[in-house]
Amino acid sequence: MAYSKPKGILLSERNLFPRKKISLPRLKTFLQDKTVLITGASYGIGEATARLLATHGVTLILTARTKEKLELLQNELENQGATVYTFPADLYDIQQTEQLLAFICQSGLKIDVFISNAGKSICRPVEESLDRFHDVTRTMSLNYYTPVRLMLGLIPLLKQAKGQVIHISAINVLFPPAPYWAAYQASKTAIDQWFRTVASELKYAHIRITSVYLPLVQTRMIEPTRAYRNMPVMSAEQAAIVIAHCLIKRKKIFKPWWCTISQCFSFVFRSQWEYFSGRFIKKK
Repeated sequence: MAYSKPKGILLSERNLFPRKKISLPRLKTFLQDKTVLITGASYGIGEATARLLATHGVTLILTARTKEKLELLQNELENQGATVYTFPADLYDIQQTEQLLAFICQSGLKIDVFISNAGKSICRPVEESLDRFHDVTRTMSLNYYTPVRLMLGLIPLLKQAKGQVIHISAINVLFPPAPYWAAYQASKTAIDQWFRTVASELKYAHIRITSVYLPLVQTRMIEPTRAYRNMPVMSAEQAAIVIAHCLIKRKKIFKPWWCTISQCFSFVFRSQWEYFSGRFIKKK
């Protein structure tokens, strides 16, 4: 039986994440003759973005672990007029990341846009992680090392195209640390700082870096977590529209309208947050 959200949650979603619209003719004009690389493209935000960007004249390079899903998506998007290349790869593995870069170079493909979307979320108390160092290395690998390695390989192509990078981040990195999220927040903060740091350097190479700070998004990654059922979430389709807006307007940053207010409160009341976080952990 499908779960139906309470009306209050639905109202909160409409207020927190007002629906954006995109001019499809303008998007089509922008994408004409452009090549877009999307990681994590088989599900969730990556899939929704690929569907939105698929139009006659655009070339999409889609990579993810699920080969069968990528092939189905390729057939569908090619019927919409897009040229689609797929490259199944587990980007936890640096060798497969290197193979993806080699595929792009050997194919003679240009890169106008790189949407760095692939990521891993993990929530686990540190005392339950004493024998699970591999959780840290896998999370850091996919969330930090992989996008950095891809960027180092793609910068010459992006420079030639005067391209743009859309880095999919999370609002978590803008707020004080939350218990149980050490591995995830450390990896997301690391890649956020890396992109923000190189943005000023790459600006003079005519490469635009856009950081997209998303809230909780309705994807299969959050489905098993019952606690998320009664929390406001953004849909993957809305997230895709946000990404398209950032492309067209070449924005430097996106975050929800209420995020700055929340950042101010979290700064002023940080000590209270830490106190109640400690009480929560003690109670648990």
